Amino acid sequence: MSVASTSKTKTAAQGEGGTSGRRGLPRGGRRREFTTRRGLQIAAFMAPAALFVAVFTYYPMVAGGQMAFRNWKLTDLTDTSWVGLKNFRDVFADPAWGTVLTNSAIWVVGSIVPQLVIGFALALWLRRRFRFRGLYQALIFFPWAISGFLIGILFRWMFNSEFGVVNDLLQKAGLIDEPIAWLADPKTAMVAVLIANIWYGVTFFAIMILAALQSIPDELYEAAALDGAGKARTLFQVTIPYIRTTLALTVLLRVIWIFNFPDLIFGMTGGGPNNETHIVTTWMIKITQQGDYGRASALGLLVVAALLVFAVFFLLATRERKRVTQ
Repeated sequence: MSVASTSKTKTAAQGEGGTSGRRGLPRGGRRREFTTRRGLQIAAFMAPAALFVAVFTYYPMVAGGQMAFRNWKLTDLTDTSWVGLKNFRDVFADPAWGTVLTNSAIWVVGSIVPQLVIGFALALWLRRRFRFRGLYQALIFFPWAISGFLIGILFRWMFNSEFGVVNDLLQKAGLIDEPIAWLADPKTAMVAVLIANIWYGVTFFAIMILAALQSIPDELYEAAALDGAGKARTLFQVTIPYIRTTLALTVLLRVIWIFNFPDLIFGMTGGGPNNETHIVTTWMIKITQQGDYGRASALGLLVVAALLVFAVFFLLATRERKRVTQ
């Protein structure tokens, strides 16, 4: 091969790959080979985080999981023998189990639906440009920074039957004649905790949906307006389909968090009266306070399994179906 042809070959190779002479690399770039030394460096940087997660997350999960199959009670720590599925049978045989399951379903559904609707409406409103919009956003997002247990204590005072502000406002408005024992009456206790949780959780939906709405290109709305689409049609055919993934993930996260959110209920009612506001997680805390760690661990495993199954089916039901084009 001549010198001229060799020079042409090198020039063609550089034209395809830039000055580096390699295809796909940027001009002046250099490929970093993955070596054993580099792999050890990456592992060394990741080791502290992995160790932290293993010690403070996975080890407690494994330790608590094996307690579900043992006779683990604080009243008698000398006998922690293996009992198999006895703790699970005790959970199902408890007379309060049916009430706790019903309350959990009411707690999740009764909180999610109003939070989604109100949060969506607030996000649509905050997307518009108006005076003091930043101040309104700060006021709406502020409750999310407060502890759930503290919110429960505040609402317990608000729903107090003697000097609570809720009864005072209802009486001044002429809606009730005498104070209502919101937290002492089994018929109204769940309503009170639901109102508190709806107020607390609307912020999360507003934050997530507003962020998704701001990513929608204005060209889509302009095209919809040119097609003569009204507000309702634009909402259901442009806005919601575009942020469908965000809505699905937000609902999934909120279902998991609300199902595992005993703080507010404990701050307001402690699960009473007569177990009428107990959900699965507050009931688990009550069993733990009674010293029966084995039964509480069994209930915790049931919660994990139920949420895992729900998450899988929810993601399968809401996943985007790609259209195959020939």
